[in-house]
Amino acid sequence: MAEATPELLTTADGRPLKAALAAAQSRAKRRAFLLVLPLLFFVLLTFLVPIGYMLKRSIEHDGFSSSAPALGVWFAENPGFDPANPPEGAYAALVQDLARMQVEKTTGLAGTRINYTVPGTISLFKKGARAADTLVAPFKDSLLALDPAWGKPALWRGMSSASSAYTPEFYKVASDRKLTDDGWARGGDKERIYLYLFFKTFLISGLITVICLLIAFPVSHLLATLPMAKASLLMILVLLPFWTSLLVRTTAWIALLQEQGIVNDMLVGLGLLSDEGRLTMMYNMTGTIVAMTHVLLPFMILPLYSVMRVIPPSYARAARSLGATSWTTFRRVYLPQTLPGIAAGSLLVFILAVGYYITPALVGGADGQLISNLISFHMSKSNWSLAAAIAGMLLVAILALYWLYDQLIGIDRLKLG
Repeated sequence: MAEATPELLTTADGRPLKAALAAAQSRAKRRAFLLVLPLLFFVLLTFLVPIGYMLKRSIEHDGFSSSAPALGVWFAENPGFDPANPPEGAYAALVQDLARMQVEKTTGLAGTRINYTVPGTISLFKKGARAADTLVAPFKDSLLALDPAWGKPALWRGMSSASSAYTPEFYKVASDRKLTDDGWARGGDKERIYLYLFFKTFLISGLITVICLLIAFPVSHLLATLPMAKASLLMILVLLPFWTSLLVRTTAWIALLQEQGIVNDMLVGLGLLSDEGRLTMMYNMTGTIVAMTHVLLPFMILPLYSVMRVIPPSYARAARSLGATSWTTFRRVYLPQTLPGIAAGSLLVFILAVGYYITPALVGGADGQLISNLISFHMSKSNWSLAAAIAGMLLVAILALYWLYDQLIGIDRLKLG
């Protein structure tokens, strides 16, 4: 005898219950998406688009390619030419473009673009553009007679690379490489400034992270173990710096740490220092470390506190009742449970320290500058594309840190407050 088919569950209006639930879930998802759509648009407009433009700018510069179309065509038709001995056709195209630059007033733009990889070429281009109408064939001999620098292989290598608006040259320059007559090579000791600043920035950021961790750990533990009323009062003191302008806090450290400042005056007044032996703690790396540690300390305390406050005190009491010492209890019971907060706070402080600009600029002086200050310099006074390339390299390093954190701790365990 065949089994009876169970009746299909339906809603009050006769629709199948399964279809009604699916429709309701679909409406809830659409409603949730519409609620977060303004936030997504804001992130796209203020975060992803600027980063995309920065990465595009790091490989793009049409200062030479737009000013020298004839030479660009010649380079495209002769990709395997010898930079040490360009033929007459290359010089003829160059003279044609120099005359064009003189008419269109783009000589400085083209010369500046080549000057980024071959220093000293701005005046060469201006000199050549002014004399372009007087040069006669053979143009190679005419240009070399005007200035022998037109025959430098490095110059032709640079013009060949710059004939395209898109080039990886700026990443090479940011990696302390220089264009020579034989191609790209490692720069000399006095020319390797970018990688040195990268190393210095990461070293100082790591040091600041360690200092913040050593200070924040006992403070966070105290906040997590005190009664709520007292902990809330102390938390106000932790959050107080967020209510004060960064510029004001940095300026306060200038008043405290300078040679005629409050700290030195106290040490002299206590007889610990002579008036001639005042400590130099400002406009150097010491000032940068002290001021940045003060600014970034709350970003370490908050993740640690969020983890420590949920650790049951009974765990430590149980460990001691089983014969563990205080150190063993801390090392094997308490510390492992705080690792997500330690990792999150360290990651947050380190990333903020790597990109900090205002504090090193105000209190660091020449010795306390970080890579962010160099990026700012190139953006405002020198080369936007080089600044974007340096920023792109910094972005890759930060993403590598996120990847490393995910591998060691796990992004899903990130505790920021």
